[in-house]
Amino acid sequence: MATKKVEKVLDGLVSEVNFFLKRDSAAGIILMAATALALIIANTPLNVYYNQLIDMKVTIAAGTFSIDKALLLWINDGLMAIFFFHVGLELKREVCEGELSNPKDIVLPAAGAVGGMIIPVAIYLFCTWGFEDAMSGWAIPAATDIAFALGIMALLGSRVPASLKIFLVTLAIIDDIGAIVIIALFYTSNITLTALVVAAVCLPVLYLMNKRNMVDLPAYILVGIVLWVAMLKSGVHATLAGVVLAAFIPMRDNKNRGYSPVTHLEHSLNSTVSFAILPIFAFANAGIDFSQINADGIFHPVTFGIFMGLVVGKQAGVFAFSWLAVKLKLASLPNDLSFKHIYGCALLCGVGFTMSLFIGSLSFEDTGVNRVFDERIGILTGSLVSALLGYLVLFLVGSKSKPDKVEDPQIPLEP
Repeated sequence: MATKKVEKVLDGLVSEVNFFLKRDSAAGIILMAATALALIIANTPLNVYYNQLIDMKVTIAAGTFSIDKALLLWINDGLMAIFFFHVGLELKREVCEGELSNPKDIVLPAAGAVGGMIIPVAIYLFCTWGFEDAMSGWAIPAATDIAFALGIMALLGSRVPASLKIFLVTLAIIDDIGAIVIIALFYTSNITLTALVVAAVCLPVLYLMNKRNMVDLPAYILVGIVLWVAMLKSGVHATLAGVVLAAFIPMRDNKNRGYSPVTHLEHSLNSTVSFAILPIFAFANAGIDFSQINADGIFHPVTFGIFMGLVVGKQAGVFAFSWLAVKLKLASLPNDLSFKHIYGCALLCGVGFTMSLFIGSLSFEDTGVNRVFDERIGILTGSLVSALLGYLVLFLVGSKSKPDKVEDPQIPLEP
């Protein structure tokens, strides 16, 4: 009897967990929980163990070849390469068959995305002008965290029109393209020619595999691992290997047009990326010891520039460029949207968290100056304020308008 009761309780618990994980807001909530846990541990006596964990050396060696990195760097360079692979798959699907395949549908979110990158960068540079060690973080406030933003939007339920979710997803995808280009162009240094040649050789191999309609995914992954190691050793940031690999995965199997290797891989990785990789990344990077906070740190140009870039720059850039696109008749608002909705969404775009933390980890690693504390404070406070303001505005706008019921689109679980 007791065993049956335990089994019943466990079945109920599993059912509740499965129900929670299927919610659009689940990824954002788990990301928040991982961040909160890191902050709690970093401000208790457990802090010493937290630092020992992320600084722990992990080595993979074969003969004279070895990769020797701290656990934090394995997470940032390794796990995040899988995240970028997932982003690359989503980009390819959207460009080939999704929201980005029709130029008319992307003008409005593209305008918002461009403004949402230019204005925050301009504000950050204005705040840090003259501080050479601080200016290298210029790209930090240019990013949007789609997992958090969509999670917050999902909490509003039917108050948010379905077309606003599509607008946010498309904007964030274009934002990701911008972040990938920025990392490739501005955060690559100390090039090692031999490793770069090995990486370059992988490209024609992948091209031939694609052209011959090879849909054997493990073969692509094997070449992808070689590409990742080569890029890691070359000085080009290793996470870009994920995007490059995704570009060569076949969109369709020529022998079975109903099967899409890209979509299959993307869906297979959704849960791993949303519920494991991103929370682990957040946990490893968000641990801030608040005992170090002082007035100099709060008002340091890096902290202030990131905060103003995310809170002021994002909303101003996304909203202003979207408004201009409509007024210049380059784009039109969907029937169920108003500029109030766009403004609320623009505020949510100030939640930069995951990608901002990642770019922040790259921004100051070669400067010799430790700005990790300053940039993390700016990212966390800026993202929190943007999230609260965005939620409040969309809540108030939703309470005054009742858009037609539209079936929610399938939202990819990606930051």
